Amino acid sequence: MYPWARKVMVVNPVVHYLKPSVVREISEWLRGRWIALEGFEHGKRVFIRYDQRGRPLSISSQRDFEQLVLRYRGRFRTIYGSLNIYQKLEHELDTDILTNIVATTPAWDIDSNDISLWRGVVEIAKIVIDALRDYGVEKSVYLVWSGRGVHIHINENALSPQTKSMIHPFDVAYAVVEYILRIARPRIKDVIARYPGIKVENVVDLKRVFTAPLSLHRQLDVVAICMKPDDLDSFDISWINPENYRHREFCWREYVVGELDDLASKAVKEVGLKSLQLEVPRVRRSAITFEDIVEGRVVEEPRIGRFEVMALLQAARYYVLTGDLDRAKSFGLNRAIFYAWAKYYGPHGKRSQTKITGRAIARSTSVRDEDLGEDKEKRFAIVFGTEKVPVSSRGWFEMGGQEQLPEDFDRQIVSKLEVVAPWDEIWRKTIEYVEKFPQHILRDPQKFYKYVYEPVRDSFVEKVLKVKDSKHSGGLLAYAKREKRDEHSR
Repeated sequence: MYPWARKVMVVNPVVHYLKPSVVREISEWLRGRWIALEGFEHGKRVFIRYDQRGRPLSISSQRDFEQLVLRYRGRFRTIYGSLNIYQKLEHELDTDILTNIVATTPAWDIDSNDISLWRGVVEIAKIVIDALRDYGVEKSVYLVWSGRGVHIHINENALSPQTKSMIHPFDVAYAVVEYILRIARPRIKDVIARYPGIKVENVVDLKRVFTAPLSLHRQLDVVAICMKPDDLDSFDISWINPENYRHREFCWREYVVGELDDLASKAVKEVGLKSLQLEVPRVRRSAITFEDIVEGRVVEEPRIGRFEVMALLQAARYYVLTGDLDRAKSFGLNRAIFYAWAKYYGPHGKRSQTKITGRAIARSTSVRDEDLGEDKEKRFAIVFGTEKVPVSSRGWFEMGGQEQLPEDFDRQIVSKLEVVAPWDEIWRKTIEYVEKFPQHILRDPQKFYKYVYEPVRDSFVEKVLKVKDSKHSGGLLAYAKREKRDEHSR
């Protein structure tokens, strides 16, 4: 039906991305964003987010973009940019530091499994835009049609500096997208009932990326084009034809400062905050599909990552051994950040390609001063007789000159864990799990990693939160078996 959208891709990515008009626009849009490249190499999918030195991909000029295209030519076809705009992107941990996020783009993803469903996608896009207009948000809205569907974005500068100072822009983006989906859900469901192959999703996630304007699609020979809400009335799918695409240059630049403020305040009040504020439950990211309509449910995506599991278990470990809850939270977050660093960087700050092993942990927990850069002048606490951990003058554990405070733990860890259960229940179950291990296991970072953390890092909910009280659970059973084997061998 659309021969120019063939899967046999003939458009040369390098030629396309080095067109002066493409260089000018895409390089400006990508500035400050974490870039991802996708393609195929030797028949395998490639998704590149870091350079050879382990730094997040980013650019600051047109020349940077041209060099990026040439450096990775032959390995990628599609270019993505992050929802978040960062103050700096010099090493991997910059993407995890919440204060490094200066803006976040609210975004709705209206996708389909077939390009022929584009009229249904347009209908749903109009529903979302109508809901935004009801709250006075219009001039700051733009759309990126990227292939089989469209992303609806609000320019991140539509949020005033005053509102940003009171509510983190990431929380605003999440709440706004979720709130509009809730309002528009009945009308969206009616359209999806007629177009079962369409899915509408809240895509605001901390490390989410989406298609850059003028990017090529990863599978089809089409170009991601930008347009404004008024263009939907005349839109035709032929606009994304790579040989003659129709695109509004730099329309994503348009915004009105403060246009998003009223909706942001309403959305945050009604929805709550995703993860970055204290004393609020974390709400779940939702999607609307045909299956959900038939079964009468909403798709939810609760996830607990390894970073959160490590921070939680390390905090419980410290608390069980010392009884100090506030310092336990500081310690837990500190160790999670440190192990994230240890996973990717070797002694001289280069990214490591090896897995964390017991031997690697032994090296990482007795850090050399030269490996810590600015931290080498800081004082250290010897924790449990084996671990050398930097501490601030106020007594909190720190990393990179930044303290890890109890409230940071609540903001970054507790709120993310509350996606599956109330915090009090999570903490009680975690303490019960950790207390089952002998103290010599808890005091030894290698054994703690191997027997306490590793067995549950990808199944914490099933093995810790949902397990009934028993003599052994998770890593304790593995530890008991190992001890029994060692006893027989002695």
